[in-house]
Amino acid sequence: MHVEQGPRLGTWRDPVGLFAFLAICALVAAFGGMITSASVTTWYPTLQKPALNPPDWVFGPVWTLLYAMMAVAAWRVWRRPASRMRRIALYFFFIQLALNLLWSYLFFGQQALFWATIEIVVLLAAIIATTGLFLTQERLAGWLLVPYILWVAFASYLTYAIWVLNPPVT
Repeated sequence: MHVEQGPRLGTWRDPVGLFAFLAICALVAAFGGMITSASVTTWYPTLQKPALNPPDWVFGPVWTLLYAMMAVAAWRVWRRPASRMRRIALYFFFIQLALNLLWSYLFFGQQALFWATIEIVVLLAAIIATTGLFLTQERLAGWLLVPYILWVAFASYLTYAIWVLNPPVT
């Protein structure tokens, strides 16, 4: 009979680990914000946007919540007993986090709408893979990433629509 071991509980590592994952996600958010800030008030307002584009004030609170949920999900997986699958799940988490930052660089930093459109599809696939891997480790950790999938799927539509509505000037 196989008995699944639960998460490591009650050690000093729990709050330190949570803080570390929150800090990592906050750093990615901060770097993304620094990249975005250069274009968000100058270039971005000049773009044609689809009808479903939310007001600018929505993005900050949504991303703050999503980064917090990502951190908690990763922390919950990290707390699971060490295994090859746990290591792979966390590896995918960091890949998708890097891809998340790369999208900000491509879209806002480089204003490369085509490449940002391609990249966000790769990001979405990485988030879906990460969610699936997290679900194998702990159900709640996987479910915490579902809003992130939905938001990035919507952001994929927005990125594509903005690319189509704003062809490069030749």
